[in-house]
Amino acid sequence: MEDIGKMIQELPPELQKEVEDFVVFLKGKKARKHGKKLRQDWAGALRDYRNKYTSLELQQKAFEWRGD
Repeated sequence: MEDIGKMIQELPPELQKEVEDFVVFLKGKKARKHGKKLRQDWAGALRDYRNKYTSLELQQKAFEWRGD
């Protein structure tokens, strides 16, 4: 079987980038299957603001607070 590195090198740069992105995706997929769980410790952190802002206003405020 031909060496995978050689095959990748023969691809044009934009396809090499796709291969890289796919490998990163696969690594992340493997990590998720090995017990890493989604953190949700942030849940409810904005409850004090629910009667003060609409969901859209709250989203805009979050962007402001994060500096986006």
